[in-house]
Amino acid sequence: MSRKAAPLDYLSRWPLRLWLVLVAIFLYAPLFTLIAFSFNDSRRNIVWQGLTLDWYGAVFNDTDLLTAFGNSLTIAAISTVVSLILGAMVAVACWRFRFPLKPAFEGALALPIVVPEICMGVAMLVFFSRVMPWPDDLPWPFSLGAIIIAHISFSFPFVAVIVRARLASFNRELEEAAKDLGASEWRAFMDVLVPHMKPALIAGALLAFTLSLDDFVITFFTAGPDTVTFPVKVYSMVRFSVTPEVNAASTLLIVVTVLLTAIGLKMQGKDVGKMEGGQ
Repeated sequence: MSRKAAPLDYLSRWPLRLWLVLVAIFLYAPLFTLIAFSFNDSRRNIVWQGLTLDWYGAVFNDTDLLTAFGNSLTIAAISTVVSLILGAMVAVACWRFRFPLKPAFEGALALPIVVPEICMGVAMLVFFSRVMPWPDDLPWPFSLGAIIIAHISFSFPFVAVIVRARLASFNRELEEAAKDLGASEWRAFMDVLVPHMKPALIAGALLAFTLSLDDFVITFFTAGPDTVTFPVKVYSMVRFSVTPEVNAASTLLIVVTVLLTAIGLKMQGKDVGKMEGGQ
């Protein structure tokens, strides 16, 4: 005798299972297709002729592509660190303090999130070409400064939003108890508040890194002639044709992103487990 599905037991209903399968196919089929064709032993991407690893060898032998990938990783790493610190400070300030024009400040903080990316790109182009021209003859990685500043400007609000949401569940009595036991403001912040924020900090860092690594529009407007990033380089390759080399390069970027996400989720799981165990 089959068990009748409870009202909230959604996965026991076959239409919902079918819907989840269809959504998963819709989301992931293009990615798996791209990965599969990165092993295609044919110069023409639409014709399958067998398996090969030659295109990955071509990627690792392409100096310009590796340089662009190194630029993207450098930009993403620096902008993530700065965005994480700045976003956490802004989140704590908005959560803890009251100050004049606070609603206006919080609204302005959300602008980089809601403003179309093309508008941000044009704004950055005007800023770095007219208001604060960025020198073109700086050594690496200072030559990437304009792109890094642009990425920080749209990344740190995401970190601030995530950390602010996490702080909403913080019990302020824990911080007060730490101060009653002799902890200074700094020790109470580092030993009580930061551990509570840690899962949000990890999530914010992953989001900031991913946003920076795969950004194209804003980077396209702010990049100089000698500061090509990975998405811009791939775009220049795609303009001629989508070859298996492009698929291989995109697959490597997907692998890097998935590995970083998995590491971040594992770290989050350990932190949540420690917090639950401590309780």
